[in-house]
Amino acid sequence: MDYSCAVQTRDIKDPIHGNIQVYPALAAFIDTAQFQRLRNIKQLGTTSYVWPAATHTRFEHSLGVAYLARKMALHLQTTQRALDITDRDVACVEIAGLCHDLGHGPWSHVWDNLFIPAVLKDVKWTHEIGSEMMFDDLVSKNNIPLPDKDHKFIKALIAGEHARVPDEKGFLFDIVANKRNGLDVDKFDYLGRDSHMCSHPLNLDIQRLLDSARVLNGQICYNMKDINLVHNFFLARFNMHTDLYNHKTTRAIEYMIVDALTAADPHLKIAQRIFDSDQYVDLSDHIMTEIESSKSPELAKAREILRCIHVRKLYRHVDFKSIEWPMRQLFRDNITSSRIIAEIKKIATLTQDTTCTLEESDVIVDFSTRSYGMRELNPVDFVRFYSKRSPDKSRHATHGVITNVLPKYFAEDVLTIFTKKVEYMALVQAGYRAVLKDLGQDSDEDEEEESDSHYAGEDVEMATTPPETDVEAPSTPKALLRKASLGVIPREGRLKSTKSTPFSNNVFTTMPNLPKPSSPSQGRGVKRRREANSSTS
Repeated sequence: MDYSCAVQTRDIKDPIHGNIQVYPALAAFIDTAQFQRLRNIKQLGTTSYVWPAATHTRFEHSLGVAYLARKMALHLQTTQRALDITDRDVACVEIAGLCHDLGHGPWSHVWDNLFIPAVLKDVKWTHEIGSEMMFDDLVSKNNIPLPDKDHKFIKALIAGEHARVPDEKGFLFDIVANKRNGLDVDKFDYLGRDSHMCSHPLNLDIQRLLDSARVLNGQICYNMKDINLVHNFFLARFNMHTDLYNHKTTRAIEYMIVDALTAADPHLKIAQRIFDSDQYVDLSDHIMTEIESSKSPELAKAREILRCIHVRKLYRHVDFKSIEWPMRQLFRDNITSSRIIAEIKKIATLTQDTTCTLEESDVIVDFSTRSYGMRELNPVDFVRFYSKRSPDKSRHATHGVITNVLPKYFAEDVLTIFTKKVEYMALVQAGYRAVLKDLGQDSDEDEEEESDSHYAGEDVEMATTPPETDVEAPSTPKALLRKASLGVIPREGRLKSTKSTPFSNNVFTTMPNLPKPSSPSQGRGVKRRREANSSTS
């Protein structure tokens, strides 16, 4: 295949990067049905229902990643001749950037994170797997003269797996899908593009990072002067997940989309299309129009759910809680729709309510992880830096080089409760909080037995040293509480606080007229105190 850049086919005007120059080798991939399909898949799924301008697609994002991938590769080629980066290397990296999202389904991550797991429970499928399938289909159906070695190289770049092609230059795998630390041009583009389209400005100088890039010790490193920029990049990723990507209304609509697709799937066989490139090439966000325009009675339920989205009759947000990283599995294992419904039935029995029609499917327990990019670890710890004084030596930043004002963990889970029946919001909240109270029974014992526990009413400054390895979560609430007690702020100057535990209710979401059972279950600690009092009297 000719990777020459002697002829430029056209310029594409991009709102983020300006002019994107397209050369024949890249045009051969752009001008195909497999790539043009991305015009009809929104980059941010359902986010446009909250931020109306967020209608940009995987098409323009992929063009942006290809542009930045070429720019990064050319920078390394021209500034470090000893790396022996060829024009073929640059072109393959650029094509990988262009084609890395070929496998995304309707509404992007709604498809592979929610819908496919719900419908094909025993199938392990990701959009990366779909991208490789569609890349093979693109090359084959369009008769692109791509050498087999280059074909394998590009697919390995898309997957970020150097081990597939060990003879290729390893540092090139840091450009499109960086599995080492997550600092890659895919994120450079989508953070800048998404924030711009949502009028959510980020102060990220991507051009400076590109200019700072240098290959040392077999990986891409950055100037030590830019360490705060690198840190802010990962912080921006966390903030985007918090503010935009996991917005409560966006999540509610995502679950409605999934329910509509699930209801339509037996009739339209939507999920099965992921295995057939001939069918997948025609699958996009337009599936919504296909369902809505159909008169088939089998699609009546799906049409009604989609209609409710348009008239803003959405699944309702009931409650939420941020969960510290070591406790995430405890909450995921114990806060479930079935347990909430069981508590609701107890409340209905105690209050003699015979009208409740809530079912398990009417309650949604959503867990979303928000991180800097490497679970609970600080991704900056995995980036190497060089300095003006030692431009040919790279090192990891040691303690004190970057700001010490850092979180204890660089990730958290956020638990959100939704209900499909608005009239039962308060009842669902009561059921959820009953489960939460039951889960936190041991906190009552800790209040008596561990006077130094900050969760028993003390304000505590948490340790800021990031963990070096994954955190092994204690198996009980009591052990978790004890593990979290790391120190106590001196009493002088301390603000008066109310009792707060990891199992406390969110006081800002408490609904009026919350059902209160006449004889709620008591925690083991409270029961023990009552028994002790009765024995001494």
